[in-house]
Amino acid sequence: MSQANKVTKAGREIIDWSHCDTVLLDMDGTVLDLAFDNYFWRELVPVRIAHKLGVSNEEACDVLFEQFAAKEGTLEWYCLDYWSESLGLDLVELKRSIRHKVGFLPDVRHFLREVKESHKRLVLVTNAHQDTLNVKLSAVDFDVYFDDMVTSHQFGHAKEHDDFWPALQDYLSFDRSRAMFVDDSLPVLAAARRYGIDQVVAIRRPDTGQPERDTGDFVSVFSLDELCPVSC
Repeated sequence: MSQANKVTKAGREIIDWSHCDTVLLDMDGTVLDLAFDNYFWRELVPVRIAHKLGVSNEEACDVLFEQFAAKEGTLEWYCLDYWSESLGLDLVELKRSIRHKVGFLPDVRHFLREVKESHKRLVLVTNAHQDTLNVKLSAVDFDVYFDDMVTSHQFGHAKEHDDFWPALQDYLSFDRSRAMFVDDSLPVLAAARRYGIDQVVAIRRPDTGQPERDTGDFVSVFSLDELCPVSC
């Protein structure tokens, strides 16, 4: 495992909070447990499609995952409107039916409180569709911690796309040389790093039901709490 993956509480030393004015956080897999989304897309939706088409769950998975792979990294991949129409399912209502499964990743609330109290600008930056964001906010009131919340759908590009980042900067008017960004997606982190976001950090365990992942050469942490300002 690389040295970057060995960061634990030493993360407080790696993040230069004196050189950080803006904290940009992903939602699913960074603030919220990705277990919800993995269950929804890998288990619940295939079961509904299997029932709809009269095929086995395995056959439904084969069909679905091929469709998903074809759109991976694009805005459509994250768009509930697109998939609801393509699959003939009301995915918003289906997500609402299991919203009790939405939850924070470990120790995230402590981190959010500390950052808010440190007077840093705290912004949620997600690829999730606005309807998904609304469902999750109806389950967990994490919006109280953030100064702003944006979705990539506002800018017409997913976070993996290089055109997303200048659009985000224009919208938020932040200094990328004094910003930190945390995400669980390595392609997204790579795009942020290419754009010049000063401090980029990966989450090693976005889904509490899955083992930690190798995050390559990115500085990484198990939990956001490891990145707390020195005042923690």
